[in-house]
Amino acid sequence: DNPLITERPFRALHHSISATALIGGRTNPQPGEISLAHQGVLFLDELPEFQRNVLELLRQPLEERKVPISRAHGTVEFPANFLLISAMNPCPCGYFHHPDKPCTCKPYQVDRYLHRISGPLLDRIDMHLEVFPLKYPDMFNAQASESSSSIRERVIMARETQKERFHKHNAIRTNAEMNSEQVKVVCKLDLVSSSLLQNAIERLQLSARAHDRILKMARTIADLAQSSEIQCKHLAEAITYRNLDRENWSG
Repeated sequence: DNPLITERPFRALHHSISATALIGGRTNPQPGEISLAHQGVLFLDELPEFQRNVLELLRQPLEERKVPISRAHGTVEFPANFLLISAMNPCPCGYFHHPDKPCTCKPYQVDRYLHRISGPLLDRIDMHLEVFPLKYPDMFNAQASESSSSIRERVIMARETQKERFHKHNAIRTNAEMNSEQVKVVCKLDLVSSSLLQNAIERLQLSARAHDRILKMARTIADLAQSSEIQCKHLAEAITYRNLDRENWSG
């Protein structure tokens, strides 16, 4: 009813979605969900329940922020610069790594469940966070935490810092959009931080893509802390956001 988009889109997808609905297509190419989420959020709940061939289609758009649709009469290119957020259980029963309740899954079931998501796709996701259940007293703890408005102010300041950093680059607005050459210039480390990153890369056997994503994340953490330099603590925090890259995470 309103052809002018005034709010960033939020697209929450069901795991039964087809490849065409996600990526776009048909005889006369139409944009798919990833293009409808352009400049907004694409949310995938129960990530391992999606068909693997459908998830693999996310790899190129996450890298290039666009999706080409080729047909006999030509090629159409749709924008696909979206923020991907997904959620999943750690295993089929949902209790793997639970501090109190034992997991009833066999090791091969956990491994097979997690391997529904390919390594190359995980490589393109900046943050992997393992969220543990809260104890009852913690759920209703009256202790005040940082307010959303305060966090919002810090985010706005960080975005302004990045806007100033890339003011000469029309195609780049945030740290996440940097290419490898720009990462080398913007994300410089001291000797201690370089050693920490090298150890993490070797121990976790991370790819060059993951290396750059850790540096981009560290630069963003430093921006949120209003630090002009990436400090060792910023880099260490960025490394902890690669949970699913840990060796033997699935047991």
